[in-house]
Amino acid sequence: MVRLADLSQAEREGHLNRVATLPKFESRPWVRAKPLARRRVALVTTAGLHRRGDRAFDAGGTGMDYRVIPGEAAPADLVMSHLSVNFDRSGFQSDWNVVFPLDRLKELVREKVIGSLAAFHYSFMGAISPVTRYEAKARELAALLKEDNVDAVLLTPV
Repeated sequence: MVRLADLSQAEREGHLNRVATLPKFESRPWVRAKPLARRRVALVTTAGLHRRGDRAFDAGGTGMDYRVIPGEAAPADLVMSHLSVNFDRSGFQSDWNVVFPLDRLKELVREKVIGSLAAFHYSFMGAISPVTRYEAKARELAALLKEDNVDAVLLTPV
């Protein structure tokens, strides 16, 4: 992963200036949340992960699509087809929890910090075109999460 300190001054300022364009949320959530210890949590990542044998993400990263990762997946089951030239895969290769912290979430379930884990987790390709329309796939994924009784999502943006 590229650090801001590694970028030229112009690139660094360009990225930091984008922060001002992010939406501001003036209100609080419109629902009361149950305690984390009673929540069912799913992992959603933009690391471009998929199971061995599943279709890899496309080279252009233009398609808004995701891959389903079963909750019992092991590190050896997953492949990263994230295609950004700015992405360093060495962290994932050393410890999948860097981008897909399933082991850490399982520990939190055992420690009763969170209630349970979803049966399935999801991975998108992070290097997708900014003109891609997200709403249809987001609604599709929301329906899958709802079907699995998920009430909290941990997003690991890569």
